[in-house]
Order: sequence, then structure tokens, then C-alpha cells
Amino acid sequence: MPIKTGDNCPTFELNDQEGRLRASKEFFNKKALVLYFYPKDDSPGCTAQACSFRDAYEDLLELGAEVVGVSGDSLEQHKKFAKKHNLPFTLLADINNKLRKRFGVPTNLFGLIPGRVTYVIDSEGTVRGVFNSQIDVKRHVKKALEIIEKL
Repeated sequence: MPIKTGDNCPTFELNDQEGRLRASKEFFNKKALVLYFYPKDDSPGCTAQACSFRDAYEDLLELGAEVVGVSGDSLEQHKKFAKKHNLPFTLLADINNKLRKRFGVPTNLFGLIPGRVTYVIDSEGTVRGVFNSQIDVKRHVKKALEIIEKL
């Protein structure tokens, strides 16, 4: 069953691009967490999406939000991707797609491409908004900002 607005965020522990184990609870010390799932590091759409979050990162921080990207890529791939595109936020390696499955993130193109979904989660761990679009990659940031501004 997919996670939807009003649901509690599933707890998680995954390694980030630096190899540190990161727990969901540490991200809830801010007003909001923007948790976005994306298909693949360095693909055109995923790069555009990550760079749009990078470009809006200061605005998101000013609103009291933190950004975390999640894909099934390895720690090393995440590290290269973050360095290449100067990404200032955390990328989590969901290597077996367990977290993706817990959130119920759909696949696209007959199940071949992992979905692209953004969740805005408040400081209490409640999902306050969900945006799902494989194609409109830059709109994920716009929707996240709209939701956070209302918190």
C-alpha cells in the first residue's frame, strides 16, 4: 500500500554517500524533510531533478527543510554523482530497494524504471504531501516548496 498524505513516515536506516549510517529520526529535527526517490544517478532526468533541488537548497533550508535523495545506486555512485553536480544534500543508498518498497513507490515502463516520487514530511514524521511524476522532474521542487510554505 503506497504511503500517502496523512500517513506516518516509515522509519529507516540507510547509508549515505559518505558511508555513514543515517536514521530517519535525525532528519526530523527540522520543520520538514523533503525525501525524494529517483531512478538512477547521472541519468538526464535524475540529474536535472537533483540539480533543481541543489539550486533551491538554500530556499528550502531557510524554510526549515532538509532534502534527502534516495535511489538504488551504490555508495560510490552516489558519491561521484554528488561531487560531480555539487549536491549539498544527503543521498541514501537503497541498494535492495527495501525503502522504496516500504513507501510503495511505483515503477514505470512495465516495471523496468523505478518511479520518481517526492514526499514532504513534517517534524512529527507525518507525510504532508506527495508528488509523483516521472517526466516533470523540476516540478518536484516547486511542489515541495508549496507544501513547506504552508506548514
